[in-house]
Amino acid sequence: MLTDPVTADAVPTAPPPLDLTADAVTLTRRLVDIESVSRDEQAIADAVEAALRALPHLSVERRGHTIVARTDLGRASRVVIAGHLDTVPVNDNLPSRLDEETGLLHGLGTCDMKGGDAVILRLAATVAEPVHDLTFVLYEAEEIDARYNGLRLLSESDPELLAADFAVLMEPSNAVVEAGCQGTLRVEVRTRGERAHSARAWRGVNAIHGAADVLGRLRDYQPRRPVIDGLEYHEGLNAVFISGGVAGNVLPDECVIEVNHRFAPDRSEAEALAFVTDFFAPYDVTLTDTAPGALPGLDRPAAAAFVEAVGGVVNPKFGWTDVARFTALGVPAVNYGPGDPMLAHKQEEHVPVAQIERCEQQLRAWLEGRGSDGPDDSVGDDVEGRVEGA
Repeated sequence: MLTDPVTADAVPTAPPPLDLTADAVTLTRRLVDIESVSRDEQAIADAVEAALRALPHLSVERRGHTIVARTDLGRASRVVIAGHLDTVPVNDNLPSRLDEETGLLHGLGTCDMKGGDAVILRLAATVAEPVHDLTFVLYEAEEIDARYNGLRLLSESDPELLAADFAVLMEPSNAVVEAGCQGTLRVEVRTRGERAHSARAWRGVNAIHGAADVLGRLRDYQPRRPVIDGLEYHEGLNAVFISGGVAGNVLPDECVIEVNHRFAPDRSEAEALAFVTDFFAPYDVTLTDTAPGALPGLDRPAAAAFVEAVGGVVNPKFGWTDVARFTALGVPAVNYGPGDPMLAHKQEEHVPVAQIERCEQQLRAWLEGRGSDGPDDSVGDDVEGRVEGA
């Protein structure tokens, strides 16, 4: 931080330019050390934009703090590779720290998902002659309310920039493919009572006490575990907030329990809401947020070819990811990136450097068509059937 000699106010300094010739682990550290909590992504977006605009084989567009870089080589198919630039709030886990003995890179965003972003930038800089045309998307505000999500905004303002035959979202997945994703919704469940002075509680009804039944139902909930394309998903239903109360001497007449439901991708948003509404009947249930899941789509040639190219291991994605947004656009997509998703948002967040290196190597080989059977033409073969894919 510099100090202005006239005003003596702190003047923020721009981060040094990103060096895309550095290895992916070093580049991950550089990205991590640019703080980019959601809604404060300007510094990292500026650095990414400047680095990509310096590459003559890419055309670059910017919308807000979302950067899109594209090749235009006339290939028969196009692949999108995407990652978000924002992180959850800092929790005494910056700057980055590399433990060479364990091979772990520590710090906010190392796992979710600046390791994946570094791989994207390395591929953008060094894969100049891919077998598919490429679209690289690094976007803002994934970690907060959907109305801010850069990929959602881009899909509404410039859907042509996301048009593709296949997409890879570099969410942390332990460097193996995680197919599809579960949907998510939030509801408010209200219990109602009647106000009264707490000294004469028998004259009223305590709405907070009434919430005990709602919480008991949640405690006893048994999650559904459907198998889809050979993958077992695991649903969830959990209270995440509770509020109520008027004053220290007044019985509350309302209590609100906010509940998050994670539902498998074989259910629509309407079906999931119907389940939750029925589960809590007769209490008032108000929907506050919802996003659909995405089916695995492993029967699609594009997905099958990608899975084979990166090692053949596939797991279900339990959390919601922007794979669902690609599905809505008719683009088959998978999650594939370095880092353990169980470490996302934790203070001890870290990523094995070997996973960063592995993701870069496997994606590079796939994009350059260096598989055992030569160039991979299967992505373009999936155009007709992509609406119901991943």
